[in-house]
Amino acid sequence: MRLLSLLFLAVLLAGCSTPDSRIAKNRTVFDQLPAEVQQKIRAGRVEVGFTAEMVQLALGEPDRVFTRRSEQGETEVWGYQDHGPRFSIGLGVGTGGRHSAFGGGVAMTSGGHDPDEKIRVEFRGGKVTAVDTLKR
Repeated sequence: MRLLSLLFLAVLLAGCSTPDSRIAKNRTVFDQLPAEVQQKIRAGRVEVGFTAEMVQLALGEPDRVFTRRSEQGETEVWGYQDHGPRFSIGLGVGTGGRHSAFGGGVAMTSGGHDPDEKIRVEFRGGKVTAVDTLKR
């Protein structure tokens, strides 16, 4: 059972897109960036002035893309949801006649649906002009 759990976890993590996996697929682009920008991308951070390509290296493809129109003009906004793993613990007690039982379990999911966006990135003229991060 333990081996099966470890195998499941390895498969789950292998399917996750991380900054490292995105960098590996776009090594030429990444290698041309300044060291300070590379460090931020590796950490999954986005800064004002980044290009769309830099944001994709750091965060991946957006979950949603919005167009915002205001007095200042039109901007494109990328929204990212939290797809991180979720953990839960369950406990149970049952009785039947003269017998009782106690059980428990731990579960992990790949994230599921989280309607809250964790970050929004706004672009104007091909550059990031604002980054909104959700505080929990």
